[in-house]
Amino acid sequence: QVQLVESGGGLVQPGGSLRLSCVASGTIFSINDWGWYRQAPGKQRELVAGITSGGSVKYADFVQGRFTIFRDNAKNTVDLQMNSLKPEDTAVYYCNAEPWFSLWWGQGTQVTVSS
Repeated sequence: QVQLVESGGGLVQPGGSLRLSCVASGTIFSINDWGWYRQAPGKQRELVAGITSGGSVKYADFVQGRFTIFRDNAKNTVDLQMNSLKPEDTAVYYCNAEPWFSLWWGQGTQVTVSS
């Protein structure tokens, strides 16, 4: 059974930074492509960033160079460094495979950007 546990969210002022982390268990982490997703109230869940098994990355247009996705196959973790946060980045952030598997969603971690 795959378990994904996200952490690192919180309340941050506009312009601030957060680093989100996701630990995966129950899957062969290194062979999967991974992604960070977010869902804001009243909106659909969307891909924020993805990283392939080979380390290639992609970002949503709204990231605009502010976020960086990392993976550590030895630790089964995928992190998202978020800088220059904006109020519109407020959402629950999740990790999952990319494309996602519906049965893999974890609880997510709340990110709130507000002054």
